[in-house]
Amino acid sequence: MSTASAMSTASAGSTATATAAVARAPGQEFAIERIQVDRPRPHEVLVELEAVGICHTDLSVRAGHTPFPLPGVLGHEGVGRVAAVGAAVTATARGERVLLSFDSCGACPACRESRPVQCAHWQALNLFGGSRLDGSPVLWDGAGQPLHGKFFGQSSFATLALASDRNVVPVPRDLPAEALAPFGCGVQTGAGAVLNVLRPEPGHTLAVFGAGGVGLAAVMAARLTAATRIIAVDLHPARLELARELGATDVVDAREQDAVAAIQELTGGHGADRALETSGVVAVLRQALAALAVGGTLGVVGAPPKGTEVGIDVPQLLDRGPRIIGINQGGSVPQRFLPALIELFRAGRLPVDRLVRAYPFERIERAVADARTGQVVKPVLRFDGWSTQRY
Repeated sequence: MSTASAMSTASAGSTATATAAVARAPGQEFAIERIQVDRPRPHEVLVELEAVGICHTDLSVRAGHTPFPLPGVLGHEGVGRVAAVGAAVTATARGERVLLSFDSCGACPACRESRPVQCAHWQALNLFGGSRLDGSPVLWDGAGQPLHGKFFGQSSFATLALASDRNVVPVPRDLPAEALAPFGCGVQTGAGAVLNVLRPEPGHTLAVFGAGGVGLAAVMAARLTAATRIIAVDLHPARLELARELGATDVVDAREQDAVAAIQELTGGHGADRALETSGVVAVLRQALAALAVGGTLGVVGAPPKGTEVGIDVPQLLDRGPRIIGINQGGSVPQRFLPALIELFRAGRLPVDRLVRAYPFERIERAVADARTGQVVKPVLRFDGWSTQRY
């Protein structure tokens, strides 16, 4: 389907039927609806989902804080089996189990230099586009009206997702779907920030601000590095206890302690050589910067609403010489990094399953509520019984 012939309504026989959790408008609950999904073009892959994680970014869009166009289908931590492939696809084949991650164009200078997280079309392909790059829709509702899709190149809050050959990663068939799903974004982001970007050295202190799914993935990854001290900072005692079990040498309850003062005390006044901010809260970002040692490095992965700004004391910046790095998707190349992380999980060295609670797909609102109240770190929806053959 070319740009000139892009459909405004779905054509009979040109689409597959699926069921999706549709975000109709900011602030509204998800609506479980039957939808139509376009058939794959040459470099596209149609995936039947087994499971999908719920991430902060999904909820940020639904709340209206991240400007992905609605109505649409969110979800960007999908895992499933390939149902169909386009004529030019060589990265996978029908029947293969794949993990879905972020998309990239493959042709821009960053992609050619193996930096897909800095793809020239990253925002259009993953966050703000809602369609193919040529503007053509990939999803339609029951009335035949276009829905925005291609969220992180997938829109996997649905029984079927139309991905590309650049955001599918073959994965083992024998591992639980609910454990694999979070690797596509949350685990990749947290673990990659530590292993690919911050890379703590012997004697270093790493402070992780926020003990959600991303922060705890960072803690687990930090345990695999030469870091001497790993400090987790959060407001939830249960999550701090879990952080300690997963590798944190120290924890700071920010309800009861000033995080900066606590880190200074734990390090004998030195501060953190590396810090990672995962919460997306501006006040916490300022704390993470203040907690750095002279010449330390702060990685920022938490995403506040678009347009958020942070004031910086420039003389202090000059005096202390910190480095501040924005880290997208753990700075990873998914086809290389995710298989390595999954092997660490298989070996018991990255116990991601300790973060996960699985919910039936139709219980998506319960999963969202439990995540908001802190009852679960990483909710994952399973599509058991929702095979597209039902339709």
